[in-house]
Amino acid sequence: MAKPFLSVIIPAYNEANRLPKTLLDMDKYLSQAGFSYEIIVVNDGSKDHTAEIVTRMQDFVKNLHLIDNEANQGKGAVVAQGMLAAKGTIRLFSDADNSTSIDQVEKFFPYFKEGYDVVIGSRYVKDSELPVKQPFYRQLPGRIGNILIRLLAVPGIKDTQCGFKAFTEEAAMKIFPQLTIKRWGFDIEILVLARLMGFRIKEVGVRWINDPNSKVKASAYIEVLTELIKIRLNIWRKKYKIN
Repeated sequence: MAKPFLSVIIPAYNEANRLPKTLLDMDKYLSQAGFSYEIIVVNDGSKDHTAEIVTRMQDFVKNLHLIDNEANQGKGAVVAQGMLAAKGTIRLFSDADNSTSIDQVEKFFPYFKEGYDVVIGSRYVKDSELPVKQPFYRQLPGRIGNILIRLLAVPGIKDTQCGFKAFTEEAAMKIFPQLTIKRWGFDIEILVLARLMGFRIKEVGVRWINDPNSKVKASAYIEVLTELIKIRLNIWRKKYKIN
Protein backbone atom coordinates (compact mmCIF):
# COMPACT_ATOMS: atom_id res chain seq x y z
CA MET A 1 0.00 0.00 0.00
CA ALA A 2 1.24 3.48 -0.92
CA LYS A 3 1.78 5.97 1.91
CA PRO A 4 -1.69 7.00 3.16
CA PHE A 5 -2.68 10.59 3.79
CA LEU A 6 -4.58 9.77 7.00
CA SER A 7 -3.98 7.11 9.63
CA VAL A 8 -6.75 6.55 12.18
CA ILE A 9 -5.63 4.82 15.38
CA ILE A 10 -8.29 3.30 17.63
CA PRO A 11 -7.24 2.05 21.08
CA ALA A 12 -9.54 -0.77 22.12
CA TYR A 13 -10.04 -2.59 25.40
CA ASN A 14 -13.06 -4.91 25.60
CA GLU A 15 -14.77 -3.11 22.71
CA ALA A 16 -16.38 -6.09 20.98
CA ASN A 17 -19.84 -4.53 21.30
CA ARG A 18 -19.12 -0.94 20.29
CA LEU A 19 -16.32 -1.34 17.79
CA PRO A 20 -18.22 -2.85 14.82
CA LYS A 21 -20.52 0.15 14.42
CA THR A 22 -17.58 2.55 14.79
CA LEU A 23 -15.58 0.74 12.11
CA LEU A 24 -18.54 0.63 9.72
CA ASP A 25 -19.15 4.36 10.19
CA MET A 26 -15.48 5.09 9.55
CA ASP A 27 -15.43 2.86 6.47
CA LYS A 28 -18.50 4.59 5.05
CA TYR A 29 -16.96 8.05 5.44
CA LEU A 30 -13.36 7.29 4.53
CA SER A 31 -14.17 5.20 1.46
CA GLN A 32 -15.81 8.31 -0.06
CA ALA A 33 -13.46 10.95 1.36
CA GLY A 34 -11.19 11.32 -1.64
CA PHE A 35 -7.88 10.67 0.12
CA SER A 36 -5.90 7.57 1.01
CA TYR A 37 -6.17 6.19 4.53
CA GLU A 38 -5.61 3.32 6.92
CA ILE A 39 -7.44 2.30 10.11
CA ILE A 40 -5.37 0.72 12.87
CA VAL A 41 -7.10 -0.90 15.83
CA VAL A 42 -4.73 -1.52 18.73
CA ASN A 43 -6.15 -4.19 21.00
CA ASP A 44 -5.09 -3.52 24.58
CA GLY A 45 -5.18 -7.06 25.95
CA SER A 46 -8.96 -7.34 25.75
CA LYS A 47 -10.69 -10.16 27.59
CA ASP A 48 -13.56 -10.31 25.09
CA HIS A 49 -13.59 -10.95 21.33
CA THR A 50 -12.30 -7.52 20.23
CA ALA A 51 -9.35 -8.93 18.26
CA GLU A 52 -11.41 -11.63 16.57
CA ILE A 53 -14.06 -9.14 15.49
CA VAL A 54 -11.47 -6.80 13.96
CA THR A 55 -9.91 -9.74 12.11
CA ARG A 56 -13.29 -10.74 10.68
CA MET A 57 -14.12 -7.17 9.68
CA GLN A 58 -10.92 -6.90 7.63
CA ASP A 59 -12.79 -8.81 4.92
CA PHE A 60 -15.13 -5.88 4.24
CA VAL A 61 -13.63 -2.78 5.91
CA LYS A 62 -10.91 -1.50 3.61
CA ASN A 63 -7.40 -0.78 4.87
CA LEU A 64 -8.17 -2.11 8.35
CA HIS A 65 -5.24 -3.39 10.40
CA LEU A 66 -4.96 -4.96 13.84
CA ILE A 67 -2.18 -4.66 16.39
CA ASP A 68 -2.93 -7.30 19.00
CA ASN A 69 -1.45 -7.08 22.50
CA GLU A 70 -1.94 -10.06 24.76
CA ALA A 71 -1.47 -8.03 27.96
CA ASN A 72 -3.12 -4.76 28.93
CA GLN A 73 -0.74 -1.83 28.44
CA GLY A 74 -2.92 1.23 29.08
CA LYS A 75 -4.57 3.61 26.64
CA GLY A 76 -1.54 5.88 26.32
CA ALA A 77 0.76 2.98 25.59
CA VAL A 78 -1.39 1.54 22.80
CA VAL A 79 -2.09 4.94 21.23
CA ALA A 80 1.68 5.47 21.08
CA GLN A 81 2.11 1.99 19.61
CA GLY A 82 -0.41 2.77 16.89
CA MET A 83 1.02 6.21 16.16
CA LEU A 84 4.52 4.83 15.68
CA ALA A 85 3.32 1.93 13.52
CA ALA A 86 1.17 4.20 11.33
CA LYS A 87 2.32 5.44 7.91
CA GLY A 88 0.03 8.43 7.40
CA THR A 89 1.05 12.01 6.75
CA ILE A 90 -1.62 12.94 9.31
CA ARG A 91 -2.21 10.58 12.27
CA LEU A 92 -5.42 10.75 14.28
CA PHE A 93 -6.41 8.79 17.33
CA SER A 94 -10.10 8.36 17.99
CA ASP A 95 -12.00 6.55 20.74
CA ALA A 96 -13.71 3.24 20.00
CA ASP A 97 -17.08 4.54 21.24
CA ASN A 98 -17.26 6.96 18.27
CA SER A 99 -18.23 9.84 20.60
CA THR A 100 -16.59 12.11 18.03
CA SER A 101 -17.39 10.80 14.57
CA ILE A 102 -14.68 10.57 11.93
CA ASP A 103 -16.22 13.28 9.72
CA GLN A 104 -15.12 15.85 12.33
CA VAL A 105 -11.55 15.43 11.09
CA GLU A 106 -12.50 17.65 8.14
CA LYS A 107 -12.38 20.59 10.56
CA PHE A 108 -8.72 19.80 11.26
CA PHE A 109 -7.31 19.81 7.73
CA PRO A 110 -7.35 23.60 7.15
CA TYR A 111 -5.23 24.10 10.27
CA PHE A 112 -2.64 21.60 9.12
CA LYS A 113 -2.47 23.54 5.84
CA GLU A 114 -1.85 26.69 7.91
CA GLY A 115 1.17 25.05 9.49
CA TYR A 116 -0.16 23.64 12.75
CA ASP A 117 1.49 20.40 13.86
CA VAL A 118 -1.07 19.15 16.40
CA VAL A 119 -4.83 19.70 16.09
CA ILE A 120 -7.05 18.53 18.94
CA GLY A 121 -10.79 18.18 19.30
CA SER A 122 -12.41 20.13 22.12
CA ARG A 123 -15.74 20.11 23.90
CA TYR A 124 -15.22 23.48 25.56
CA VAL A 125 -14.38 25.98 22.81
CA LYS A 126 -16.41 27.91 20.28
CA ASP A 127 -18.20 25.78 17.67
CA SER A 128 -18.19 22.65 19.82
CA GLU A 129 -21.47 20.70 19.87
CA LEU A 130 -22.63 18.51 22.73
CA PRO A 131 -26.08 17.17 21.77
CA VAL A 132 -25.87 14.53 24.51
CA LYS A 133 -23.98 15.85 27.51
CA GLN A 134 -22.47 14.05 30.45
CA PRO A 135 -24.51 14.15 33.67
CA PHE A 136 -23.41 16.93 36.03
CA TYR A 137 -21.78 14.55 38.51
CA ARG A 138 -19.39 13.45 35.71
CA GLN A 139 -18.84 16.95 34.33
CA LEU A 140 -17.80 18.47 37.66
CA PRO A 141 -14.62 16.47 38.37
CA GLY A 142 -13.62 16.85 34.74
CA ARG A 143 -13.98 20.62 34.84
CA ILE A 144 -12.06 20.87 38.13
CA GLY A 145 -9.37 18.65 36.69
CA ASN A 146 -9.11 20.83 33.58
CA ILE A 147 -8.45 23.90 35.73
CA LEU A 148 -5.57 22.11 37.49
CA ILE A 149 -4.22 20.81 34.17
CA ARG A 150 -4.16 24.33 32.72
CA LEU A 151 -2.46 25.71 35.81
CA LEU A 152 0.21 23.02 36.08
CA ALA A 153 0.82 21.77 32.55
CA VAL A 154 -0.79 23.33 29.48
CA PRO A 155 -2.06 26.89 30.02
CA GLY A 156 -4.61 28.01 27.45
CA ILE A 157 -5.86 24.58 26.39
CA LYS A 158 -9.43 24.14 27.56
CA ASP A 159 -9.95 20.42 26.92
CA THR A 160 -6.99 18.07 27.09
CA GLN A 161 -9.04 14.88 27.49
CA CYS A 162 -11.17 14.71 24.36
CA GLY A 163 -10.19 11.48 22.61
CA PHE A 164 -9.85 12.95 19.13
CA LYS A 165 -6.37 14.32 18.40
CA ALA A 166 -4.32 14.51 15.21
CA PHE A 167 -0.62 14.99 14.53
CA THR A 168 1.64 15.48 11.57
CA GLU A 169 3.96 12.59 10.90
CA GLU A 170 6.93 14.58 12.20
CA ALA A 171 5.16 15.56 15.44
CA ALA A 172 3.96 12.00 16.08
CA MET A 173 7.39 10.49 15.52
CA LYS A 174 9.03 12.94 17.91
CA ILE A 175 6.39 13.10 20.65
CA PHE A 176 5.23 9.53 21.17
CA PRO A 177 8.61 7.82 21.73
CA GLN A 178 9.03 10.04 24.81
CA LEU A 179 5.68 9.17 26.39
CA THR A 180 6.09 8.08 30.01
CA ILE A 181 2.42 8.12 31.07
CA LYS A 182 0.80 4.92 29.84
CA ARG A 183 -2.78 5.40 31.03
CA TRP A 184 -5.39 8.18 31.29
CA GLY A 185 -3.04 11.12 31.77
CA PHE A 186 -1.17 10.56 28.53
CA ASP A 187 -3.24 13.22 26.71
CA ILE A 188 -1.70 15.85 28.97
CA GLU A 189 1.82 14.59 28.46
CA ILE A 190 1.63 14.58 24.67
CA LEU A 191 0.49 18.22 24.71
CA VAL A 192 3.25 19.14 27.16
CA LEU A 193 5.80 17.44 24.90
CA ALA A 194 4.38 19.15 21.81
CA ARG A 195 4.80 22.56 23.43
CA LEU A 196 8.27 21.85 24.74
CA MET A 197 9.31 20.76 21.25
CA GLY A 198 7.91 23.91 19.68
CA PHE A 199 5.07 22.30 17.76
CA ARG A 200 2.07 24.51 17.04
CA ILE A 201 -1.18 23.29 18.65
CA LYS A 202 -4.71 24.22 17.60
CA GLU A 203 -7.80 23.42 19.67
CA VAL A 204 -10.91 22.97 17.51
CA GLY A 205 -14.53 22.57 18.58
CA VAL A 206 -16.02 19.21 17.59
CA ARG A 207 -19.37 17.47 17.82
CA TRP A 208 -19.14 15.14 20.82
CA ILE A 209 -21.89 12.78 21.99
CA ASN A 210 -21.62 11.34 25.48
CA ASP A 211 -21.83 7.57 25.61
CA PRO A 212 -23.87 6.57 28.69
CA ASN A 213 -21.95 3.28 28.67
CA SER A 214 -18.61 5.03 29.04
CA LYS A 215 -15.93 2.86 30.64
CA VAL A 216 -14.19 5.80 32.29
CA LYS A 217 -14.66 5.29 36.02
CA ALA A 218 -14.59 8.00 38.66
CA SER A 219 -11.23 6.65 39.83
CA ALA A 220 -9.76 7.64 36.46
CA TYR A 221 -10.04 11.32 37.43
CA ILE A 222 -7.86 10.66 40.49
CA GLU A 223 -5.42 8.73 38.33
CA VAL A 224 -5.17 11.62 35.87
CA LEU A 225 -4.39 14.08 38.65
CA THR A 226 -1.72 11.74 40.04
CA GLU A 227 -0.19 11.49 36.59
CA LEU A 228 -0.40 15.26 36.22
CA ILE A 229 1.91 15.59 39.22
CA LYS A 230 4.33 13.11 37.60
CA ILE A 231 4.32 15.18 34.40
CA ARG A 232 4.98 18.38 36.37
CA LEU A 233 7.92 16.67 38.10
CA ASN A 234 9.23 15.49 34.73
CA ILE A 235 9.20 19.09 33.52
CA TRP A 236 10.99 20.39 36.61
CA ARG A 237 13.59 17.63 36.40
CA LYS A 238 14.02 18.23 32.65
CA LYS A 239 13.39 14.58 31.93
CA TYR A 240 12.07 15.21 28.44
CA LYS A 241 14.60 15.41 25.61
CA ILE A 242 13.86 18.46 23.49
CA ASN A 243 15.70 18.51 20.16
